[in-house]
Amino acid sequence: MTSDMVVLSFPDAAGQASMLAASLLSEQGRVSAAEITVHRFPDGESRVAVPVPLPDHVVILCSLNQPNEKLIELLLAASAARANGVKRLILVAPYLCYMRQDTAFHPGEAISQQVIGMLLADAFDGVVTVDPHLHRVHQLKQAIPASKALALSATVLMGDFIASRVEQPLLLGPDEESQQWVDAIAAGRGFDVAVAEKQRLGDSDVQIHLPADISVAGRHIVLVDDVASTGRTLLAAVEAAKAAGAASVSAIITHALFAGDAWPRLQAAELDAIWSTDSIVHSSNVISLAPLLANGVNSCL
Repeated sequence: MTSDMVVLSFPDAAGQASMLAASLLSEQGRVSAAEITVHRFPDGESRVAVPVPLPDHVVILCSLNQPNEKLIELLLAASAARANGVKRLILVAPYLCYMRQDTAFHPGEAISQQVIGMLLADAFDGVVTVDPHLHRVHQLKQAIPASKALALSATVLMGDFIASRVEQPLLLGPDEESQQWVDAIAAGRGFDVAVAEKQRLGDSDVQIHLPADISVAGRHIVLVDDVASTGRTLLAAVEAAKAAGAASVSAIITHALFAGDAWPRLQAAELDAIWSTDSIVHSSNVISLAPLLANGVNSCL
């Protein structure tokens, strides 16, 4: 490698790695993107190799959806990079896994946030992520005690996108947790905002009650959520908004997990549009995080 910095990625994120390298170019001299190679043996083990030689500063871009498949290979790649002379190793994980469980809710439970956070802190000098789903722990460094741990927000980019696509939108958060996202996206733009009340009856059984103090009839609704997993919360919010007479209903999501049958169900719901950032590669991606992530990497160097 002849670059001053290399952005490594697994093959599924090669496009995002190239965009991140291009965004880093002016700040960090010669920056290239390269792939980590993986061979999976019949017994389920993986052989992981990084391209060599490597410069002193290396970024590994790996969004940690499907974490149980990705974490081992990520840690093997980090070890290989260190073994080949890398002095400063930064993880860019636009979606960060295992952040919800920050306490033991029942006797005997592992506190997965602490376990995964320590693994990443031991392997990397810095970790950059976007809008992590934190609850009782409010600072990323509490979850990942690396020398640098940066939680960036995509809300400004999302606000810019909505402003370019929807005239006089009403941003609707589907539950109380989404209040922070709708407020941040609306900040300084004059968007109207509202937050619904969610009643969870089971893992895939959700009811949404629209706020009584604002009418959605005739409005252009943009549903806002940080993570779409099963999609049931969004589906219930779409149903409620349409039943209340919304003129249009779209959704914007930071992390498009869309587990199981979530995506076909959302498509069948006939939303006017479903938009997401490219934190997770998906056909709904419309917002590139590369410039935001580049700023985070520069802050870690």
